[in-house]
Amino acid sequence: MGTGTSQGIPVIACNCIVCKSTNPKDNRLRTSALIETEELKIIIDSGPDFRAQVLRADLQKLDAILFTHQHRDHLAGLDDVRSFNQKYNKAMPIYGNELVIDQIKREFHYVFENNYPGIPQLEIHPIQNSPFRIGNITITPIEVMHHKLSVFGFRIKDLTYITDANAISEDELKKAYGSKILVLNALQKNHHISHFTLKEALEVIAKVKPEKAYLTHMSHNLGRHDQISMELPSNVYLAYDGLSVKC
Repeated sequence: MGTGTSQGIPVIACNCIVCKSTNPKDNRLRTSALIETEELKIIIDSGPDFRAQVLRADLQKLDAILFTHQHRDHLAGLDDVRSFNQKYNKAMPIYGNELVIDQIKREFHYVFENNYPGIPQLEIHPIQNSPFRIGNITITPIEVMHHKLSVFGFRIKDLTYITDANAISEDELKKAYGSKILVLNALQKNHHISHFTLKEALEVIAKVKPEKAYLTHMSHNLGRHDQISMELPSNVYLAYDGLSVKC
């Protein structure tokens, strides 16, 4: 749904070669993913581009939203679930840890303060670092560190999705072992206080040994899609907006 960092690409007022690229794979909305099974459609994170992403994907049904953490580039678009509320006449189930739920209650306080008919309808499900189910899908949280903030990645069957991380303990990383597909953040080549660099992401991938790995949450500082793709191992790819992967 989106593979860019908090500013997206192109960045406002930036004239770098990535932001001015004519390759559509260099245009990146804020990071988000859609998990589809035969029974369910679940979005991971509803950032500021949520509405545009859902329209672009022509998503007609959404069963739940799963949050990695409470930063605005991952939850700011939550208000737009109203359309699904109205179409299906039911609240939207949302899943997040205590910090996520607290932030949603502050940022979208009007949802919880009145019964105005136009506000979003939310069904809150607090989660902790233990497996839980959405319908018939078992989801295993993977705790990663985003500088000093605890963030959840998620293992869903043979797919592991991790964003906004710069450290993962060995015990938590073991939850990803055996994944066929690993999606992992790689912000840029230079050191960053709260995100994996390209080199660090590749080191994590080498430990997990997935069949295929896809890099996400990339900034314009990483470089152009075609250029960086040539530098990657044979089983590692740059994700891009609109990419669909079967697992």
